[in-house]
Amino acid sequence: MNHKPVIAMNADFRPSKGDTPAFSYLHAGYYECILKAGGIPVVLPPMEERDDLERLLDQVDGLMMVGGADLDPRRDGYMIHPSMRLMPARRENFDRMLMDAAADRKLPFLGIGSGIQLLNVSQGGSLMFHIPEDVPRALPHKDQIDKSHRHALEVVPGTLMEQVYSDGEIRVNSAHHMAVDEEELATGFIVSARCPDGVVEAIESMRPDWWAVGVQFHPEAQSASALDQRIVEEFVEASKVATAAPVEAPQTFRLVKAA
Repeated sequence: MNHKPVIAMNADFRPSKGDTPAFSYLHAGYYECILKAGGIPVVLPPMEERDDLERLLDQVDGLMMVGGADLDPRRDGYMIHPSMRLMPARRENFDRMLMDAAADRKLPFLGIGSGIQLLNVSQGGSLMFHIPEDVPRALPHKDQIDKSHRHALEVVPGTLMEQVYSDGEIRVNSAHHMAVDEEELATGFIVSARCPDGVVEAIESMRPDWWAVGVQFHPEAQSASALDQRIVEEFVEASKVATAAPVEAPQTFRLVKAA
């Protein structure tokens, strides 16, 4: 029987306001791209107890951390930038606990949007808080009018991203004003793709026991292409292989080749 890996996902959260109750929600594209790649998606609610979370993570093979609003920089010793739109505290509390649990387990991990940012911060890195100020000559990375805004992506030779996307011309969607700060990159990670202006668009783990990738673009979005989907396929395959491999054996990951 072909083993389909179970992929956990976090969700966005909106607190109660007036007569409107609190609720969790998720862009359908996230679970659709997991299903398309051959995984079984499961959405995790924003829990508060680490023991409860650990019990759930015992049942999954990988974790996709979805995008959302901005992380609160005060939690990492920085001040809020006027451009920031912070995610609700309950979501961020849970996301940080979930990220720590995934890292402790070396659970195959794909972080998208704010997910790449939390991956970098949680592993000791830092962020650029507003690209137009931090990189004045940067290309537009967010267009309030054009939700399908795309820019070129330059993959770094010798990385997993190069093996997945090859060295052809790649264009990805872009809707962010924060980014990973390459000068303060997380320990054990490398930059594996950049925008031509130098802004980091993907990072990946160099640790032999942890498949972890973060991308700033959104393979789940309506503006995504079949090419964008390849990183999701690679992640789902890595989750399948990691589950099948004996704990004591080195993990190897098969690359998904383009049709």
